[in-house]
Amino acid sequence: MKVVKFGGSSLASGEQLKKVFHIVASDSERKVVVVSAPGKRFSDDRKVTDLLIDCAEKHLSNEDASPTFNAIMARYESIVKELSISEDIIERISNDLQELLNGDKSKPESYLDAVKASGEDNHAKLIAAYFQHEGLNAHYVSPKEAGLFVSDEPGNAQVLPESYDNLFKLREKEGIIVFPGFFGYSKSGEVLTFSRSGSDITGSILANGVKADLYENFTDVDAVYSVNPTFVQSPKEIRELTYREMRELSYAGFSVFHDEALIPAFRAGIPVNVKNTNNPTAPGTKIVNNRAHTNGPVIGIASDKGFCSIYISKYLMNREIGFGRRLLQILEDYGLTYEHVPSGIDDVTVILRQYQFTDEVKEKVKDRILTELQADEVLIEENLVLIMVVGEGMRHNVGTTARASKALANAGVNIEMINQGSSEVSMMFAVKELEEKRAVQALYQEFFVSVPV
Repeated sequence: MKVVKFGGSSLASGEQLKKVFHIVASDSERKVVVVSAPGKRFSDDRKVTDLLIDCAEKHLSNEDASPTFNAIMARYESIVKELSISEDIIERISNDLQELLNGDKSKPESYLDAVKASGEDNHAKLIAAYFQHEGLNAHYVSPKEAGLFVSDEPGNAQVLPESYDNLFKLREKEGIIVFPGFFGYSKSGEVLTFSRSGSDITGSILANGVKADLYENFTDVDAVYSVNPTFVQSPKEIRELTYREMRELSYAGFSVFHDEALIPAFRAGIPVNVKNTNNPTAPGTKIVNNRAHTNGPVIGIASDKGFCSIYISKYLMNREIGFGRRLLQILEDYGLTYEHVPSGIDDVTVILRQYQFTDEVKEKVKDRILTELQADEVLIEENLVLIMVVGEGMRHNVGTTARASKALANAGVNIEMINQGSSEVSMMFAVKELEEKRAVQALYQEFFVSVPV
């Protein structure tokens, strides 16, 4: 049995849905189909989810939302017209959405979750109707009916363990199951969404729940690339990588997967195959528990903007009991989360997401570190990029860090910080934002083009 998930770009139009139908119909093992809301049809288009959020926010602030509502319905109407299926489904979608928009607004976060989840929910109903029209034995199944229960955290729901036993019963259903991604239900019956790009999470949860042999994730690229293709022309495709490598790359900006998405599949040991809806015969990229390390130490390079660092220097810091705890307590007092904390005997650097570090908070944190921790020096660096060099093979290769550092030096890139991950499958470099592209290109040249001496 396979669970197959289609992203928004794969479901953005009737033409794309015809491709999806042929993919599903071509393999009888594709039993569970997880779908997203309609995505962009072209670069300047808007995703239906974005339109739904806009519509809900207008309703919450008592603004006129009718143009946005009409734009949402026009997307579904366009798809139905292209597919030549009964327009009864449009009336059903319109009624469902109107009921949600006119619903209880006393809890705005819950209201917003219910409205934005309708993009996936209504599209699943439409797709099931289309599959039936084409002669497939297909059925829409709601997360509530299937028992996909989640924690009561709007916009950041976590699957409850009992859901997996409930979902296993889907194996008994006949035909193809069309299941909406992105959301589940609280035990009290409220709709709650996963974090953004949560349809990938749903697909992974269902693969675990039904104990699938394979989780196929269809998107709009032939494979996962070893580096951002906007930085390097025709980068090498990755044919196989491990869950751990994929998670490290996702954290640092790889957009193929949301960084939480694979955890349920990983825990169940289910391989994932990333494939292209527009080129389904391409082998794609397999994500597995273990792989042969035949490609050298590095499998991929990723980068992500929007970081800053707090550098703290104090003589004999390493002998001061509780220094690290008190430093992190100061950050906690201002609601700051940190990403990395590399340290030495007399200094420590804390890496944070810059968006949470306002000028006011920055000065308060700096003053408290100087006064309460009696630091000798506190320096704050902004506009940093974190570059992750990832590969299981790094654990068995000597000199990978030296090669990376030399490549960056030869490219004239100043390294603000280096941190070797404790898992030994990644190393991180912090550089200035202006040097991101040059740094990534230099690392790609070193590990994927040049032959080491």
